[in-house]
Amino acid sequence: MSKKRVTILGSTGSIGQSTLDVIARNHSDYQVFALVAGRNVEQMVKDCQSFTPMFASMSCPQANAQLQDHLSALNSATQVIDYNSELALVCQHKDVDVVMSAIVGAAGLLPTLHAIEAGKTVLLANKESLVMSGQLFMDKVREHRATLLPIDSEHNAIFQCMPGAIKEQGEQQLRAHGVSKILLTGSGGPFRERALDTFADITVAEAVAHPNWSMGQKISVDSATMMNKGLEFIEAKWLFNAAVEDIEVVIHPQSMIHSMVQYSDGSVLAQMGQPDMRTPIAHALAYPQRIDAGVAPLDFSQMKDFSFHAPDFNRYPNLRLAIEACKQGQAATTVINAANEESVAAFLAGKIRFTDIYAVNAQVLENMKLDYRADLDGILQCDADARVQATKLIQTRIK
Repeated sequence: MSKKRVTILGSTGSIGQSTLDVIARNHSDYQVFALVAGRNVEQMVKDCQSFTPMFASMSCPQANAQLQDHLSALNSATQVIDYNSELALVCQHKDVDVVMSAIVGAAGLLPTLHAIEAGKTVLLANKESLVMSGQLFMDKVREHRATLLPIDSEHNAIFQCMPGAIKEQGEQQLRAHGVSKILLTGSGGPFRERALDTFADITVAEAVAHPNWSMGQKISVDSATMMNKGLEFIEAKWLFNAAVEDIEVVIHPQSMIHSMVQYSDGSVLAQMGQPDMRTPIAHALAYPQRIDAGVAPLDFSQMKDFSFHAPDFNRYPNLRLAIEACKQGQAATTVINAANEESVAAFLAGKIRFTDIYAVNAQVLENMKLDYRADLDGILQCDADARVQATKLIQTRIK
C-alpha cells in the first residue's frame, strides 16, 4: 500500500511538531508532502532536511526568503513557494491525501477551506475555523465530501466516544442515537485556585505556564482564561450538530479524561490517556486503524486522584462570554474570536493586564452590530471590524 501524503499547516508549532513525530514513528505509512509555517526558519530548515517535503512555505515574506536561501545552500530538493499566491496548491494538490490544519487563529480559516474544497481528509486542530464560520464550514465539508477529523484532545475524545452512525454519517441528531449530553472537560488552567483579587497582577510568564499541557503562548493564555474551553464549546456545537444545552463544561484538573459522552440509558463513555497531543494526532491520521503514537499508556496503579467540578464563571468570565456568544449565533462567535486574538496578543506584548482580556472581549461584543452576511466575505468583514474595535479599546487600557 502506498504511503499517505500529508501537508502540515503550522508545522513549526506544537501540533505540527507532534505530527512530524508521529509520522517519523510510522514512516513506512506516511510521507510529508508540504510544510507550512509562520516565521521559525531554523525549525523549518531542520524539518525540511529530516522529511524532504516536496514544498515548503512561510507566511512571513522575510522568513520565506531566508528559507529559500538556506535550502538553496543545502541543495535541498524542497521547493519554496509563495504563501499568499500558492498556498492553495499544497492544500489541494492531487497527490495530497491528508491536510493537518494547525495554524493558530483566524489565519487558519482560508487554507483549511482550500483543503475542504478539494475533498481532502482534514485533521482539524484549528478550532477558530469553526468558531468563525461554523455553518459555512460544515456546509462545505458536506458539499465537497471532505473527511473532517477533530484533533483537539477534547473533540477527538468526544468523537471516539460517539456512536458509529454519528462518526460515519455526520449531521445526525444526537438524541436520536441515544446521546443525552456532551461533557467537555478542562483542567481549569494555572489559576484554578488563585485568589480572584490577584488576577490583575498575573504576569505573562504565569499565564503561559500550563500545569498539564505543552502548548504555544496564545493557546496557553486562552487556557488560563478558559476562553479556549469556550472556543471548544462552540467547535463542539458544529462538529457534532449539537444544541447549546447538549454541551456541559466540567473542570477535571488531572487532564486524564479528555472528554465524555453521556447516553440516555445512564452510561457515560470517557476517553482517557496521557495529556499528549500525539494520541489524537495518531488516532486521526490512521482512522479507523491504530498506530504507534510514542505515548505511554496510563498506569492506573499510580493514579490516586480523579476530581471534577463545575466551572466558576466569576473566575472564568471568558468561558461564560463564549457560551453566550454561541447562543447569539455566528457573527457573535466571530466577534469574540477576533477580539480575543487581539486582546491576548496585547497581553502577551505586556500592553494590558490579564483581566483586561475579558474586559476588551466583552466590550467589543457589546459594541458590535451582528448583522453581517453569513457568506465568507461577510465573515471576514465581521472579523476585521471586530479587530478594529478591539484595537481601539486596547489603546484605552494600555498600562
